[in-house]
Amino acid sequence: MSVMVSVEFFLQDGKQNDMLASLAEALPDTRAFNGCISVETYAEQGSSSILLVEKFESKAHFEAYVAWRESTGFGDVLAPFLAADEIVRIYEIRSE
Repeated sequence: MSVMVSVEFFLQDGKQNDMLASLAEALPDTRAFNGCISVETYAEQGSSSILLVEKFESKAHFEAYVAWRESTGFGDVLAPFLAADEIVRIYEIRSE
């Protein structure tokens, strides 16, 4: 079953543009990852928050993606921009 994943990043003041630049480099690999359907980036205006909305073919595909990102050390790339831990939510995509 397809899933929608939201990932909210809370950034240090003045780091939104730097984070967006890092994401611009990284997200083509995300979009090419097996099972990824789409990824959209939302930057909150006047704030230090970024929201990613991702769709994957299944939760297992998303979990494989997360394991791959962790193995590449991508969290270390993002860490200097973050003010707090990100919030990840996984939703089943339903037809009701």
